[in-house]
Amino acid sequence: MGSMKKTLAISCLMMALYGVSMASTVYQVGDSAGWTSMGGVDYQDWAADKNFHVGDTLVFNYNIQFHNVKQVTSQDFETCNATSPIATYTSGSDAINLERLGHVYFICGFPGHCQAGQKIDLLVSLITSGPSPAHWPLSSPSSASSDLYFNRLYWTLSVLAFFLSPFAY
Repeated sequence: MGSMKKTLAISCLMMALYGVSMASTVYQVGDSAGWTSMGGVDYQDWAADKNFHVGDTLVFNYNIQFHNVKQVTSQDFETCNATSPIATYTSGSDAINLERLGHVYFICGFPGHCQAGQKIDLLVSLITSGPSPAHWPLSSPSSASSDLYFNRLYWTLSVLAFFLSPFAY
């Protein structure tokens, strides 16, 4: 019985920690347009109705022949200077985890693209004790993000039920 309580305690701790990871959101930058200098995408408008938190992931989808993603400083963001980036991404489908609080800046390093608006300044904050109404996008979330959330929720509850079932009798 003592080992059962220990197992239950460890399992509950693991599920609590797993639940923190469920709170993260995956954002496709620019939605269906992706990361581009064509089509008049305003990335600041795209980000305006979203709250970015530590643990969230940004996915930049783009054509590698014409674009890249460079994480830069505030000053380099303002001047569209891509010569000394903090990080450079070139895969065409880059998933970048937001790991620190504060502003994070991304630009396209191809000549003229940043000046044409292919840049984004995001403010990353801590996750609060529950999502505020402003956390939810005004449009429906992508089905992939929604499916991932409910899949994790289902499995978390299933594991919890499995470990608690011996105590039901």
